[in-house]
Amino acid sequence: MPNEVRRCCGGRGTAEGAQGGSRSRLSGLRCERLPDAEEGAAVRGDRPPPPAMNSLEQAEDLKAFERRLTEYIACLQPATGRWRMILIVVSVCTATGAWNWLIDPETQKVSFFTSLWNHPFFTISCITLIGLFFAGIHKRVVAPSIIAARCRTVLAEYNMSCDDTGKLILKPRPHVQ
Repeated sequence: MPNEVRRCCGGRGTAEGAQGGSRSRLSGLRCERLPDAEEGAAVRGDRPPPPAMNSLEQAEDLKAFERRLTEYIACLQPATGRWRMILIVVSVCTATGAWNWLIDPETQKVSFFTSLWNHPFFTISCITLIGLFFAGIHKRVVAPSIIAARCRTVLAEYNMSCDDTGKLILKPRPHVQ
């Protein structure tokens, strides 16, 4: 059946699409076919609503989510710092090599490739910098802020936000008349 309903992400979500047992495109986790799901059925409408949580359970869930988010962002900080240092060092090397390359009077007299051959420090550092950008260093140096921004987008639906360290910010409920 091409339009089977599957349970994905360890049972926390659902998806429609190809045969069950395939990998979810977004999560990369295993998906199982729901045996009782009809073809084309609205999965969310077929499930009973979750039981109501009291405020103590909600507070515990929010604290657990905040702890996990701050822990995850804190774990990214050392690697992010290392990537930033690598980027700074390679950028300074490239700038220094470019300065030496540009002030060399031979550069104007010879061909472009010959001038690059005469300045291997600049050539190697420039190739390294380009390689780092192709490897995604521009995303790795800002990874914690990307995670925080995506969390803010999701949390906005629940009148919440978070700072750059992952601490939750509860916003007042909008007044509805």
